[in-house]
Amino acid sequence: METGVTTELYPRERLGLVRDAAAKAGLGAVLLTPGPDLRYVTGYDAKQLERLTCLVVPAGGEAFLVVPRLELPAAQASPAGSLGVELVPWDETDDPYALVARRVPGDLSTVGVADRMWAVMALRFRAAMPAAEQVAAGGVLRELRMRKSPAEVAALREAGAAIDRVHRRVPGMLTAGRTEREVARDIADAITAEGHAQVDFVIVGSGPNGANPHAEPTDRVIRPGEPVVVDIGGTMPSGYCSDSTRNYCVGEPPAEYRAYFEVLEEAQRASCAAVRPGVTPEAVDAAARDVIAAAGHAADFFHRTGHGIGLESHEDPYIVAGNLEPLEPGMAFSIEPGIYPGPHGARIEDIVVCTEDGHEPMNVTGHGLVIVD
Repeated sequence: METGVTTELYPRERLGLVRDAAAKAGLGAVLLTPGPDLRYVTGYDAKQLERLTCLVVPAGGEAFLVVPRLELPAAQASPAGSLGVELVPWDETDDPYALVARRVPGDLSTVGVADRMWAVMALRFRAAMPAAEQVAAGGVLRELRMRKSPAEVAALREAGAAIDRVHRRVPGMLTAGRTEREVARDIADAITAEGHAQVDFVIVGSGPNGANPHAEPTDRVIRPGEPVVVDIGGTMPSGYCSDSTRNYCVGEPPAEYRAYFEVLEEAQRASCAAVRPGVTPEAVDAAARDVIAAAGHAADFFHRTGHGIGLESHEDPYIVAGNLEPLEPGMAFSIEPGIYPGPHGARIEDIVVCTEDGHEPMNVTGHGLVIVD
C-alpha cells in the first residue's frame, strides 16, 4: 500500500484514539486479533491463523503488535510497519499469551477482546490473565469506526464506482436460457476485473428466487419475462467494501411487478431523502416502510432498510426500527428497501454517506428496471 494511502486511511493518531477510548471505557487494555478492527487501527490485514497475532493497546502505555516470527515480514511490510508500533515476534516454543500478559502494564481488572477473536484464543487469554474480566472491544471501537474520515469516504466512493461499472455490464450477461449460476460466475469475474481485490457475494435471484433476499445462485434457468434481482459486492484493495442491488428483466415483466416496482422506487427515494444529521435510523427506515405499507405491501417488506458499511459489508449503524441514535456526518450505510410478494421480488440498494446537510450517494447508476432484450 502506498505511503499516502497509509497515512490517510490508517493514520498514526488512530492508535491514540483507541487508547483514549479504552481508558474512557474503564478497560486496562484492548486486544485485537486479525479482523476488521485490527485492520482499522493499523492497516494490517493479518491472516487468521492458529498462531497468535495480536495488537495490544494498553490504556496506560504504548501499543505493541505480537506476531509469529513467520509473519514478521508481512507485518513489517504492512501499514503497521510505518506507524511506529513495536513489533514483538514470538518463536514456535514461546507462549504468546503469557508474553502479552507479562508486557501489559498495570493491574488489569478488565480487558477488551476483539469481537471476531476466536473462542480458543479468548480462552487462552483468560487463562493467562485470570484476574481480568473480558468484554467485547467492539463497543470501544464502534464510535470511531462508525464515523468515516474523508479518506474513508473517498475509499467508499471508489468502491461504489467499481460496483456501478459491474452493474453496467450485467445486461450483457443476462439472456434467457442461462442459469443463475452461470450469470453469477460472469459477474464475479467482472467484480475483480473492475478493481475489487475479492468478491464478497453475488446474488442472482430470478423469478421466485428474487423473493428471497439472500438467495444463493442456483442452476435454475432464467426464463423470458422473469425479473432478476442482482445484489453484488466486494472488497477493494483499500479494504473498503461495495454493495449495490439493481433489478433486471429478460423481456417485458408482469404488470403486477411493474406496479410494485414503482412503489419501491418511491420508497427508496423517500428513505434517501430522509438522511441528514440528527435524524434517527428508525426514521430513515420508516420513510421507506411507510410508502410500501401505504401501497398494501407492508407484509412483503420484512427486513431492515439498511446496514452500515466500511471495512465490513455489514457494520454499524443499522437502519432499523428501534435505532434511535442520531445520524452524524461521516456515517455510511445502505438504503435498500425491498418488496417480495412471492412469485418474484425486487430490491433497490445504494450506499450513502451522511453529510453536513443531507447525504451523498456512493452509487450513481440508475434505479429503474433494466429491460434486457
